Amino acid sequence: MSILLVEDSPIDARMIGTYLNEWGLEFITVESGTAAWDLLQRPDGPRLVLLDWVLPGIDGIELCRRIRTLGSNGTYIYAVMLTAKDKKQDLLTAMAAGADDYLSKPVDPSELRARVLAGKRIIDLQQSLRFAATHDFLTQILNRAEILAALKRELSRSKRDGKPAAIILADVDHFKQINDSLGHAAGDEVLKEIARRLKSELRPYDVVGRYGGEEFLLILPNCNLVTAIRRADEIRFLVSRDVILTPLAKIPVTMSMGITVTHSGFDTMEDLLQQADVALYRAKQNGRNCVQGLEETEGMHRV
Repeated sequence: MSILLVEDSPIDARMIGTYLNEWGLEFITVESGTAAWDLLQRPDGPRLVLLDWVLPGIDGIELCRRIRTLGSNGTYIYAVMLTAKDKKQDLLTAMAAGADDYLSKPVDPSELRARVLAGKRIIDLQQSLRFAATHDFLTQILNRAEILAALKRELSRSKRDGKPAAIILADVDHFKQINDSLGHAAGDEVLKEIARRLKSELRPYDVVGRYGGEEFLLILPNCNLVTAIRRADEIRFLVSRDVILTPLAKIPVTMSMGITVTHSGFDTMEDLLQQADVALYRAKQNGRNCVQGLEETEGMHRV
């Protein structure tokens, strides 16, 4: 986790930076509240910030207020105010603005380390809770609610930018037979390994989640139907190439996949999911272990 140090005094920035280096902590230093605000708004921005009260551009108090507006997306930023102001009213002003902690200058290194460690524990806990709320417990990929939220965001982006995105609904073939013959523990191992293989084959900006039971939903941005069919078949091959090892048996697995794309004329998320489901049903009808794509004008395309 990277720490953001917002300090316009070169002497103070060098001193605090020396402490952070000694403690093995990664950090970024900026000299103004404006530069700090630009960094903190990024999706991958710092989650722990040490900031001075008096800063060029946006001051520390206003920066704290703005930081608290970022919490609506579920991400918390822990803010520690470092300042020469040491009156009780100053402390109350900083805390009312949204600071989590307050440390007077000159900074005592042991007190600073205690504040940083406390903030780090809170951020780590918040991230763990967020992961648990958005990911499937068994497979450790996105859960149904979160993958549907991702699909909704991608649909909006696709409409805004005029670029297609592919939706792949994938189902493990004959999964019930695995559970019936080897038990649910073996079935769980199969689902975990399939999820791992699916994730390993995706681009950094692709998304995969557990849609329900043995069904997985994949979202491939900037991907037309022809490319999506090719990519889906590569993923299908990767999943089925090697047997899955479980304590009870070596289990061969295959997947059927149905595909549609956001520019096919299906304007809602529900329409997209329905069309992907139709394509998946056709893939199963055609012998399973295959990829089937839906085109608006050409009907079904099978691989």
